[in-house]
Amino acid sequence: MSLSTAAEAGWTAAQTAIVVVAVIAILGGSVTASVTYWYNQRAARREHRANAFAEALAAVEDYAEMPYRVRRRRNTPEARYELTDEVSKIQSRLAFHQALLQIESPDIAGAYGALVRAAKIQAGGQMQDAWRQPALTTDAEMNLGVRYPRDEIDTARATCIIAMRRALAGRPRGNAPPLPTANSDQPGLPASRGDE
Repeated sequence: MSLSTAAEAGWTAAQTAIVVVAVIAILGGSVTASVTYWYNQRAARREHRANAFAEALAAVEDYAEMPYRVRRRRNTPEARYELTDEVSKIQSRLAFHQALLQIESPDIAGAYGALVRAAKIQAGGQMQDAWRQPALTTDAEMNLGVRYPRDEIDTARATCIIAMRRALAGRPRGNAPPLPTANSDQPGLPASRGDE
């Protein structure tokens, strides 16, 4: 069917333009919706990973704080049970996060495993020492006066955070140093007085 025949049948160039514009609008809307959906899904996956990484780091921090909790324990069988139960729950969370990262983020699992090992060696040894100390009996004793060192934990944590940042970015990024925790032993920073 030629253009002149289409025009004689009542089909005009204006009608063709309307159809072409409508098809382009539909295709454009479909492409826009697809791209928006893809970006939203990517952002949701990134947020999910960031939350998983933060929860994994929080489990390590909970373990690293246990020497303080043990040292400040009440001298009752119930208090001892509560603390040992809490340590068991934290150990379970650490194992959960290690397994989750091995499944979902194998590129992070090694760095996180090293962080967990550092925490278990350093904070675990400190917990053993804290259990050997007599229970505190006065409010004044709750201020321990010394901090437990965290240098091994902090070093492993910094390495792990850099790996997590790279995984979230999806490509290598600059190595901005991770911020220290409130109880870190980072050189050049004033010591936190909160757990002394």
